[in-house]
Amino acid sequence: MISFDLSLYLVADQEFCRASGLKEIVAAAIDGGVSMVQLRGARANLRGLLADALTLRELTERRGIPLIINDHVDIALAADADGVHVGQADMPVRFVRQLLGQEKIIGLSITHAGDIVDPELALVDYVGLGPVFPTQSKVDAAPALGIEQFRAIRSLIDLPTVAIGGIGQQNAGSVIAAQADGIAVVSAICSALDPRGAAASLRQCIGEARR
Repeated sequence: MISFDLSLYLVADQEFCRASGLKEIVAAAIDGGVSMVQLRGARANLRGLLADALTLRELTERRGIPLIINDHVDIALAADADGVHVGQADMPVRFVRQLLGQEKIIGLSITHAGDIVDPELALVDYVGLGPVFPTQSKVDAAPALGIEQFRAIRSLIDLPTVAIGGIGQQNAGSVIAAQADGIAVVSAICSALDPRGAAASLRQCIGEARR
């Protein structure tokens, strides 16, 4: 199994990163303390997604940071990424595991308490729980859980759990205090004027909350 650290998990969304450049944002974010990178892109342009996956694979491999592909097992295999993150409506985890093998990382989105009874959770390496707060970075996001509901569901999950949805410097500490193993962010870094500085500030918030 590939080792991973969920502390500061960057969801590098193609759309959000387009203005400043995907590779440039991810490189700066890693400099600032990002510990894991997920590439998220549109289904309409798989060749473009593969090209970006190959670019980020070279970058993250050189820097020793795991690269996860959102949804697309085929893109992950073609780019030899470190794993895949799937949602409740994507390919079932048992088939993802068959295709990827035992060494790759698989993450699964959990949006409400009912999702944790899925027996396929035993095949998953980590869970993405959220959205914790309202978010503008995903148009089809589920209703926000809020910090107390997040804490309650997190207590029932026996897997490393990264919180996602509307998280930034103002609330990162509260999510870590609610027992998240890390935070996943999109716009907090991808839309920042200084992605490296934004990542460093978030990493500082995480460290302070853990202390």
